[in-house]
Amino acid sequence: MDFDALFSDQLDLLKKEGNYRIFAELERQSGAFPKAKSYDKRSPENVTIWCSNDYLGMGQSQIVKDAMKSVIDTNGCGAGGTRNISGTNHHHVLLENELADLHRKEAALLFTSGYVSNWASLGTLGSKLPNAVILSDSANHASMIEGIRHSRADKVIWKHNDPDDLDRKLKAIGPNRPKIVAFESVYSMDGDISPMQEIVEVAESHNAMTYLDEVHAVGLYGPRGGGISEELGLSDRITLIEGTLGKAYGVMGGYITGSKILCDFIRSFASGFIFTTALPPAVAAGARASIAHLKSSELERKRQQKQVQKLRSDLDRAGIPHMNNPSHIIPVMIKDPVKCKMLSDILMRDYGIYVQPINYPTVPKGTERLRFTPSPMHSDVDIDHLVNALNVLWKQCAIARVVA
Repeated sequence: MDFDALFSDQLDLLKKEGNYRIFAELERQSGAFPKAKSYDKRSPENVTIWCSNDYLGMGQSQIVKDAMKSVIDTNGCGAGGTRNISGTNHHHVLLENELADLHRKEAALLFTSGYVSNWASLGTLGSKLPNAVILSDSANHASMIEGIRHSRADKVIWKHNDPDDLDRKLKAIGPNRPKIVAFESVYSMDGDISPMQEIVEVAESHNAMTYLDEVHAVGLYGPRGGGISEELGLSDRITLIEGTLGKAYGVMGGYITGSKILCDFIRSFASGFIFTTALPPAVAAGARASIAHLKSSELERKRQQKQVQKLRSDLDRAGIPHMNNPSHIIPVMIKDPVKCKMLSDILMRDYGIYVQPINYPTVPKGTERLRFTPSPMHSDVDIDHLVNALNVLWKQCAIARVVA
């Protein structure tokens, strides 16, 4: 059997539909974020990144770089294996203490990524709690969906950001069954924010555990960067808060926080924790430095908010359609996969603007978009250049505008 031919047929279909992904070969320049060197011969050598999840540019922070370099010199590069085999490095313990403090929880547990922390934690909770039911927001991330599927627990989907539907679904479940309500704070593609207080109150009324994914909010919201739950004063009412170190904190890794017994439970049963190599100590040290800095510094958050507002206002003046949401994520709606990819290519080739097209299956068909994430490091000149480029393309491609 010609397996390559079978693979090729499906790839050809993906390309025909406009959903084939091409990765830009870029090299971030230390100290110059959001600028990067492009290795695509069809684009300028120097481009501006407009879709990074390094939301505050902390991956370029001298504080973070110094912490990582110092620990490489003292500890070396790798962790040496799993924490079970090679031992828990001291920097893992320090970081988990920092994270527990961030969310005002008793304990925290590190994972190699936010994807793994969701997959492993939800998979473990659903499989090890007898007769459990997981109630999942319909817009939850793929990592949460995979964790729930892996658990083989009963699953109930509730309408996105709809506490009333959640309440109806919870009422239909027997009162003695363990119930886990899984949802996010900031949803990464539409940039909308969950009605967290209402969701928590509904869950509490049914004695359900709450599982909150804060990956697109930690570092960015709340007086110390503890996310939307901190901003709303709800952290202590949420059973488990999950987050990432790979977005606003600028490095990599994922984590959960909660009670000591909860974290010990996940530590003891989650295969995604037990059997995988631990984060390098230098990465843990860099993350800890980033978290500690953003607990006390408002400079990065305020500057980012200012640039987000400027881009939104300038897009409005130009009539460029974008989703109105209260977060830092600005989706410019194209609603056509081929056109979305074409606009992305032209922006890169002619204007040195890198923004990845967001097509199916990341978003539903017919909602394709360019997703912009302004950072504190994007200058007013960068924003003017972007809006001018979009203005020209909207004319050339005869795309509908929003009339004020």
